[in-house]
Amino acid sequence: MIKNSKVTLLEGYLFDRNRAKQAFRKAGEIAAAAGRKTALTLSDPFCVERHRDEFLDLVKNNVDILFANEAEIFSLYKTEDFNEAVYFARQDCEMAVLTRSAKGSVIVTKDGTVEVPAAKVDKVVDTTGAGDMYAAGFLYGLTQGHELAECGRMASIAAAEVLGHVGARPQGNLAQILLEKKAG
Repeated sequence: MIKNSKVTLLEGYLFDRNRAKQAFRKAGEIAAAAGRKTALTLSDPFCVERHRDEFLDLVKNNVDILFANEAEIFSLYKTEDFNEAVYFARQDCEMAVLTRSAKGSVIVTKDGTVEVPAAKVDKVVDTTGAGDMYAAGFLYGLTQGHELAECGRMASIAAAEVLGHVGARPQGNLAQILLEKKAG
């Protein structure tokens, strides 16, 4: 499956067990050998605290695309300075996609930075699943060949859809929501 996937997403929450750590590294090796990408989401700052050194090694050697929110990227690089975290992320992986809540997101590559505004949310009810929806929207756009700014826009819309209600699953049809937002 990894050889046939454009991107394999690794979930940081699953990194606790030794077999999982081995599987993460092996997945990255298989993807690289097949010319495919590996993405990692850091999951939460506590997960980063437990595995900082191993995550740094993974990011530098087995991950092409890193997803993190501000708290997670600050924890990974032991900094409270966003620009410093961006600097380190740029050195360590091909792409870092950093979410900043209402401040939107920042997509960091070796060649530059793309800032993406947050999608409008009338009222934040529950943040559960917003990061996962962001990653899903971003990776969908990326695997369909969209420019990074468009990937970020799609990701922000997907994340915003789950912020307005309790629960991590979208209540609307995301494809239709994306079309409506693009037209409007």
